[in-house]
Amino acid sequence: MSTATRRSPLTDWTLLVPVVALVALVFSWGRDLPGFAVGLVALCLAGAVLAAVHHAEVVAHRVGEPFGSLVLAVAVTVIEVALIVTLMADGGDKTASLARDTVFAAVMITCNGIAGLSLLVGALRNRVAVFNAEGSGAALATVATLAVLSLVLPTFTTSKPGPEFSSAQLTFAAVASLALYGLFIAVQTVRHRDYFLPVDTGSTGPGSGNGDDDHAEPPTARAALISLGLLFVALVAVVGNAKAVSPTIEKGVSDAGLPHAVVGVIIALLVLLPETLAAVRAARRDRVQTSLNLAYGSAIASIGLTIPAIALASVWLTGPLVLGLAPLHMVLLALTVVVSALTIVPGRATLLQGGVHLVLLAAYLFLAVSP
Repeated sequence: MSTATRRSPLTDWTLLVPVVALVALVFSWGRDLPGFAVGLVALCLAGAVLAAVHHAEVVAHRVGEPFGSLVLAVAVTVIEVALIVTLMADGGDKTASLARDTVFAAVMITCNGIAGLSLLVGALRNRVAVFNAEGSGAALATVATLAVLSLVLPTFTTSKPGPEFSSAQLTFAAVASLALYGLFIAVQTVRHRDYFLPVDTGSTGPGSGNGDDDHAEPPTARAALISLGLLFVALVAVVGNAKAVSPTIEKGVSDAGLPHAVVGVIIALLVLLPETLAAVRAARRDRVQTSLNLAYGSAIASIGLTIPAIALASVWLTGPLVLGLAPLHMVLLALTVVVSALTIVPGRATLLQGGVHLVLLAAYLFLAVSP
């Protein structure tokens, strides 16, 4: 039987950890933390990440794919958006580019990091990672369109000086992002749901999609509801504790003489930990399609929900809102889209494709630190 059905959520460590992490968040919120307190908060953050992955899997087992990966992707992104808006409201002009930096980091981490790691793990298990090119290709096209509309065009528009949208342009970008996001969800969950289901490769080895986890009875509705609630608590704790340690991160970045954009990268890395772990575990079970659903779904949600939220928040936020990417990042985005398309089109990937994506992520992270 699977972990989700073998142990009760009411007696499992995954019940206690989100609550403890939430308590740590309450006591650390808005305070300058000493070094030992930062360490404790970081420990709670790590535990909340693991708990979030567990509860996401319980919910996914109950509702099935692609709804399971959708729950985790949307939940993480909604709270991530709240974190971005909160930091921008408190930070003034120095956070003018935070939304851009965090969203672009999320795109690079999901499309290269999560996707690349999942393909690598899937290929290691079965020599070739197999997935649905139709669904993954549609998701990648949506990511590329949203990224260009929201992060590339502001660099070239002329209605407002600098890499910024005018009010009308920001409104259009927000409406277009929401429309594309809604259309993608409709296609993924209703119209062409079969395009986003794991491919049956016939594998029976360890970690394959035909193991005990696939044949175990799904959790009860009550257990799934409890896990859904605990998933939300864990994700609030993840993002909230990430914000609690962000002053320490900002100070460390500043003391090291690194660009301020590194803060957005670190926040995105912390927030996307639950999805990364869930995607890798799915790939180990020969469910690479589920991993790609998480990767591209998270990227779509990150742009499709953040831009409308920022557009709405701009009504009361003061200071500039920098969305346009620099030429270096536009080159990395273009290369990511091209390489991803070549990876997705065949519907099969080897170690090479996974390695290429991970090298792209490494290049992005290195250039973020040393532009």
